[in-house]
Amino acid sequence: MTLSPEVRSLVQSTRQAARILAKADSETRDQALELIALELEQQKALILLANQADLKMAEVANLSTALIGRLKLDEAKFEAMVAGVRDVCRLADPLGQRQIHRELDQDLVLERLTCPLGVVGIIFEARPDAVSQIVSLAIKSGNGLLLKGGSEAIRSCEAIVKAIYQGLAKTAIATDVIQLLTTRAEILEILAMDKEIDLIIPRGSNELVRYIQANTRIPVLGHADGICHLYIDQSANLAQAIAVTVDSKTQYPSACNAIETLLIHQDIAAQFLPQVAEAMPQVGLRGCERTLKILPNIQAATEEDWQTEYCDLILAIKTVDDLESAISHINQYGSKHTEAIITEDQNSAQIFMQDVDAAGVFHNCSTRFADGFRYGFGAEVGISTQKMPPRGPVGLEGLVTYKYQLRGNGQIVANYSGKSAKTFTHLDLE
Repeated sequence: MTLSPEVRSLVQSTRQAARILAKADSETRDQALELIALELEQQKALILLANQADLKMAEVANLSTALIGRLKLDEAKFEAMVAGVRDVCRLADPLGQRQIHRELDQDLVLERLTCPLGVVGIIFEARPDAVSQIVSLAIKSGNGLLLKGGSEAIRSCEAIVKAIYQGLAKTAIATDVIQLLTTRAEILEILAMDKEIDLIIPRGSNELVRYIQANTRIPVLGHADGICHLYIDQSANLAQAIAVTVDSKTQYPSACNAIETLLIHQDIAAQFLPQVAEAMPQVGLRGCERTLKILPNIQAATEEDWQTEYCDLILAIKTVDDLESAISHINQYGSKHTEAIITEDQNSAQIFMQDVDAAGVFHNCSTRFADGFRYGFGAEVGISTQKMPPRGPVGLEGLVTYKYQLRGNGQIVANYSGKSAKTFTHLDLE
């Protein structure tokens, strides 16, 4: 497609600013993060006011409950947002870390050093609190950033980015290193800029992610679906199982790590199901045939329910024969995001954690722990369900790559081949 001069200039200025940021020392980058945190705190009232305006427009537009849940920026989310910036600031510097230091031969020394990716594009729906998370990780890792939020969050995103710019303006880091895009046409343009942009991270619905994946040659990191399961084994502590089920479904139902399907061992279904239904009356339950015999007043589940990410207070329930049946169901219908088992049988837990194919596999705890902040990453740019790393919640390591640097003294490969070939020492150095 033909790229507009405005977008091309914008991306090029971001790339140039990113090259300078990549050479900034750790102290400069950390200082920038602290100043951003301070500006966010000082502009809290304006940011929350902008978010209220977005929420009003979302209600007028009759957007889904799940989308409005992600859009809402309340006091708790705001405090967590600022805390996340400071948590990233406290992390170790990810740049310039020597991963390999090896003598190949005398005066021929190889190093592998960590370095930024370059320019990263983040395309997301709602979730204005993600802006500061992503910006803090980008600055800490020395990357330029192109942000494109959904139109439903435009006022919130603009207010947050304004505070970020005012924080950066007090440092030696150019504000061009962060760019906020505001139109759908700009998305199409940046997806075509595979020579200028190094990575795209979509965060939002499966429709958004699949669209991005199908319309760019730029590497894409992310997940299209968050179909997570919780399996209650026959040896589960039922009180613990109920608490974990309620948390995994209701604590934040629009999150991608909330469970969409509950699996129960047949031996405890009659005892467990009435208790869990009573514990979360606000949740619409849908059950298989065996589940309906115990909970006859709930809706019957269909094949589509096992494949659906509700992002809402809806839960599909299936009674299964045993552990192997639960694992088989998860591996067939799961999205390789996060899966959990509740059991007191350590052998069953080990089999589950080994055999379930997912980025996160948990034992006796809520799936809602699948989060970069909770993992101690400071924040995350998204969650990846791909097999190649990074996998799971992606923090700084997902925005850093490495380069090999080889220093010699006139050596040539010809001397290391043939009948009189020199040998390599391959000596690892300190």
